[in-house]
Amino acid sequence: MIIIPAIDIIDGKCVRLTQGDYHQKTIYNEHPLEVAKLFEDAGLNRLHLVDLDGAKAGKVKNWKVLESIAKNTSLVIDFGGGIKTERDVNIIFDSGASMATIGSLAVKDENTFIAWIKKYGAHKFLLGADVKDEKIAVSGWLETTDIDIYTFIENYVQKGIHQIFCTDVSKDGKLEGPSIQLYKNIIAKFPKLEFIASGGVASISDLIELKEIGCAAAIVGKAIYEGRIEISDLKKLNN
Repeated sequence: MIIIPAIDIIDGKCVRLTQGDYHQKTIYNEHPLEVAKLFEDAGLNRLHLVDLDGAKAGKVKNWKVLESIAKNTSLVIDFGGGIKTERDVNIIFDSGASMATIGSLAVKDENTFIAWIKKYGAHKFLLGADVKDEKIAVSGWLETTDIDIYTFIENYVQKGIHQIFCTDVSKDGKLEGPSIQLYKNIIAKFPKLEFIASGGVASISDLIELKEIGCAAAIVGKAIYEGRIEISDLKKLNN
């Protein structure tokens, strides 16, 4: 299983939110590049970089942070937050992202996303599915749709998407453990999918369990910053 550490950015700083609430913000480091280098030095090779300012504004804002990390590390970076237009897509690819992370747009503007898949290739996109009671949530989790997670995944697997990460919004940032049963159900229905667990990871034992149920990768954020998981321990699980 691949370990993908997460860096969330507000005002150019490394932060974490609890359940997507901008009022529940903790600043962990004012220099995201320093954090990225720690991950690289520990032997990790992926990075999940989230532009929270961009997500709020509806357009990419912190592309300079992406550019800095891409130029000064060899990490394979997926970048998300505020990607609404083709200009945004081009900005992040030009700034060094290997993949664009797409979430709400895939729900609200399917035609645009499918056009991007055709133009850039499905391998250039990491699809994010935020879930509440097995239904897709959008707009920073403020809105729950009537689209079930399995229908959503099936639609985009048919379009060529092969990497999807799923966040149970009731778990994210709470360090209460991941949604194991939900992930088991998804993996059982889509055995060829490169499924990435996200949200709720609080310990190494959580990561071991995610590996055992067949997750291709796991995104880890708050547990690292809160000292629940040592970066050096992540290398042992990363392969």
